[in-house]
Amino acid sequence: MVQTPSRTPRLNTSGLRRDLELLEVLATPEALRLGGLGVSRVAEITGRDKGQISRTLATLAETGFVSRDPENAKYVLGFQLYALAARTREARLVEQAGQFLRRVANRTHETAHLCVLRGGNVLTLKSEMSNQAFRGIGWEGVSVPALRTSSGRALISDWTKEELRDWYNEHSADALVTKRELLNGIQGENEALGALPDAKRSKINTFDDLLQEITNIRRQGYAVVDEEFEMGLVGASAPIRDSSNRIVGVINLSAPKTRIAPVLDQVGIVVREVSEEFSRHLGATASLKAASSPAGQSRSPQQ
Repeated sequence: MVQTPSRTPRLNTSGLRRDLELLEVLATPEALRLGGLGVSRVAEITGRDKGQISRTLATLAETGFVSRDPENAKYVLGFQLYALAARTREARLVEQAGQFLRRVANRTHETAHLCVLRGGNVLTLKSEMSNQAFRGIGWEGVSVPALRTSSGRALISDWTKEELRDWYNEHSADALVTKRELLNGIQGENEALGALPDAKRSKINTFDDLLQEITNIRRQGYAVVDEEFEMGLVGASAPIRDSSNRIVGVINLSAPKTRIAPVLDQVGIVVREVSEEFSRHLGATASLKAASSPAGQSRSPQQ
């Protein structure tokens, strides 16, 4: 009988493994608490040579996977990691969103959209057309100002007051996209969209207005707009949460006011119910009302 020799785990000393080890160190609670770690501390934790650590971190910094503070020489995880994580998360959202968007489209007979935040704008990643008579515009790949849309407001509805203030100060003056930009991006130059409303039509003209709107969204679990982005257009949006209970996207429905204005809140409830189903599918355990609070976790509004 041939006896199979016992195997001991092989120590992986490849360069990639060593690089990943440094990224893991910079993701530890100590690194996050101290706002980064210096070369000496990283070398101490890993048991590796300081010169080697310094060279590796410098290379990672060149590619954006880590970032070095020139004042205190500490290293933190870099923008490139967060960008990759965001794209991975959004790819999963797009892949799995179809069945949930179809539920909204079938229940409302209107087109449903999957949207995410991009700074001060909302980007539509996927649209699902209704198979009924009423069909809307596909907005995939189109970016519009967040503050005047139900989707934009729903996307920031779990932020803290401080985060909301910083975001509002940066983006409240963002100009509305022009009709020509919308035409080029959605329908083609020969078709017309409704007139863009002036600022007086918006419910949000001050930071206090935004706080009140966020309170309303948290209370009812969805956001609505009535001709604030485009004359004759109304919409409803509800947030999608991942396994960390943080908002990672929204389901949005926008349609002509003449069609859904009388039942806009009912539409909002439908969107909320399906968004909560999607959230549970992604591992979320809390609703918007339960998970949102002014003392919620801070986050960087990169999306």
